[in-house]
Amino acid sequence: MKSDWRKNIETVIGVLVGNMILAFAVAAFLVPHGIIMGGATGIGLTINHYIPAADLSLIILIVNGILFLIGALILGKKFVVTTIASTFLYPVCLSVMRAIPGITALTDNIMLATLYGGAILGIGVGLVIRVGASTGGTDILALVLNKWFHVPVAILVYVVDFIVLGNQVLFSDTEQIMYGLLALVLETMLLNKVMLLGQSQIQLFIISDKYEEIREKMLESLDVGVSMLHMETGYGKEYKKGVLCVVPNRKLYSVKELVQSVDEKAFITITQINEVRGRGFSLSRDYLTEEKDQG
Repeated sequence: MKSDWRKNIETVIGVLVGNMILAFAVAAFLVPHGIIMGGATGIGLTINHYIPAADLSLIILIVNGILFLIGALILGKKFVVTTIASTFLYPVCLSVMRAIPGITALTDNIMLATLYGGAILGIGVGLVIRVGASTGGTDILALVLNKWFHVPVAILVYVVDFIVLGNQVLFSDTEQIMYGLLALVLETMLLNKVMLLGQSQIQLFIISDKYEEIREKMLESLDVGVSMLHMETGYGKEYKKGVLCVVPNRKLYSVKELVQSVDEKAFITITQINEVRGRGFSLSRDYLTEEKDQG
């Protein structure tokens, strides 16, 4: 029960903070410089261009509301639970951010605005998606079209976004269009980084005839957890065991030195892992000992 509460709190915080960051990027960098955008914000900017008297936050709220109703009718209850927060929270956050004095004057350089806006946008969207929620908006259209035509959602998201961007091309200059595409690339890059953000570790896979000695020394000298993998060589069809271990970055040098001291000819592959969870990493040794005793 405690873990469920923690997960719910993390989800709420992720959605709230993510939408605030998203709204800040739009209000401070993208809208003031006329940089084109995809999503519901892009639709709002298009409508706002032709109806200047209309409030941008209100337009986005109406657009999000309409898209949300479509999604709720077609995609069902699970969609409603994961999307309702961002659908109505983002326009509110945007309205609050735009009311901050001087927020549109942080920079008069459109390149800086693009770089900061695209990067911060990616961080905001990444935080929302990382906790299992949705940013809503035109992503809903992609999900609906996916249900009808079974085309991959990722492709449909890009198709919808490019249609929204295409509408803004009609009233934007060449630089605003190019900066908009650059912001979209940066957003995608940072979004992926945030989604993979975690307890970074190094994974080593070691093949050696002296696997037993390597296993013992790693357990005793370095206090490193290891797993033994049964394998067969491709050319000679010889039976061997491989040593697999995951260690913090700071222990990489020590592990390599230990392996080479045992077998200079050992075959070692080293891989960067973005996140490690579970036994031995996100679960403490005390917890594991208690679990073992109870078993």
